[in-house]
Amino acid sequence: MMAQTLQTQQPEGGVNLPEILKKFQTAQACVAVVGLGYVGLPLVDALFSNGFDIIGLDLDTKRVDQLNNGVSPIKHIRSERIKEIAESGKFRATITPERLADADAVIICVPTPLTKQREPDLTYVIETTKTVARYLKPGQLVTLESTTYPGTTTEVMKPLLERETGLKSGQDFFLAYSPEREDPGNAQFSAHNTPKVVGGDGEDALKLATALYSKFIGTVVGVSSPETAEAVKLTENIFRAVNIALVNELKVVYSRMGIDIWEVIDTAKTKPFGFMPFYPGPGLGGHCIPIDPFYLTWKAREFDVHTRFIELAGEINNNMVRYVTDNLAEALSTHAEKSLKGSKILLLGLAYKRNVDDMRESPSLKILENLESRGAQVDYLDPYLPEIPATREHAPLAGRRSIDPTPERLRGYDAAFLATDHDNFDYAALAEHCKLIVDSRNGFEKHGFKAAHIVKT
Repeated sequence: MMAQTLQTQQPEGGVNLPEILKKFQTAQACVAVVGLGYVGLPLVDALFSNGFDIIGLDLDTKRVDQLNNGVSPIKHIRSERIKEIAESGKFRATITPERLADADAVIICVPTPLTKQREPDLTYVIETTKTVARYLKPGQLVTLESTTYPGTTTEVMKPLLERETGLKSGQDFFLAYSPEREDPGNAQFSAHNTPKVVGGDGEDALKLATALYSKFIGTVVGVSSPETAEAVKLTENIFRAVNIALVNELKVVYSRMGIDIWEVIDTAKTKPFGFMPFYPGPGLGGHCIPIDPFYLTWKAREFDVHTRFIELAGEINNNMVRYVTDNLAEALSTHAEKSLKGSKILLLGLAYKRNVDDMRESPSLKILENLESRGAQVDYLDPYLPEIPATREHAPLAGRRSIDPTPERLRGYDAAFLATDHDNFDYAALAEHCKLIVDSRNGFEKHGFKAAHIVKT
């Protein structure tokens, strides 16, 4: 039905839509993925599983070399799988943008951070769009997956592509937005089986993007416009940010009352309707939830709307780092009659969530910096991050290494602080040898360890 519709609506530019559609439906297309990180690499995996030829473009020469040599730069994607993909002849990573001209579709998966003023930084999107424009050819589909504010695809990317090339969206090339829905380390849902939202700049763009994604993702949900798809992604992450802020605030309140927030939540979730459990922590991490809500608050100002609820949630979540650090200082004073200044602290977990090696926006980094600014000596233990990488974000801490957690080493710390509850921590050894443990994730109790020297915060 879709192919028949396209055959009757040929664009004036002479692009053969049915031929492009057939390429996507039969996996005869070549797909370029720009950005081979936590979003792009799972897409490569899914595309490969369904027979596509893939070009991977990334500016990181080390990452490109790793991938071409069959080494995964991301721990939850096995190197054995990357080796299979690299040796298949169906995938090649490159730093050479000229290869984009060989692709039938270009999927952009680049970072969208905030500036120091907490405003959207579209530098990566804009520079990548300019690069794509240099090699854009008639008939190509260009899809943005990076999280951003409503209007980015049609108000920023589209004018750039049309101005730089002289081609027209919906006639000579096709533009769509499809937000990433990656959850690193999630064993149940991956790029293969998580429903994909797609919004196209025009009916033909939507049909082509739907045809492409439907070939390697089980369920594709088309929406009326790229703006709607952009808003869907923001809504998903704002929902999480607001609910996490709520339980973080409840944690503070219930703690003053002597009530265990984790017991409250675990009991509340026995109700089979009307309640969804969210859990408190030492702050928000990852690329999405700490950042994405502010993309909407910024865009809302254009329409003279003040997003008070979202900004309050951000304020509460950001304050959790200071809250848990203060509680660590209080625990040291109460249990060991020590001040934070001069104490030796072991930070358990640098990743932003359990069982991954992803440090993006991790509250652990802010806790580490906060502790050191208050005079503590801080080491860290994280089996997923043996060394802090030398990236722009982590430059001041680059090169620091995870300790070897021998009993003697553990006994040398005044306190350990659990910031990330990795399953493969040796909780028994930590509970036995650490003098004081302050737990911001309820990790020790979840693993069966309760004791006077284990303090929940």
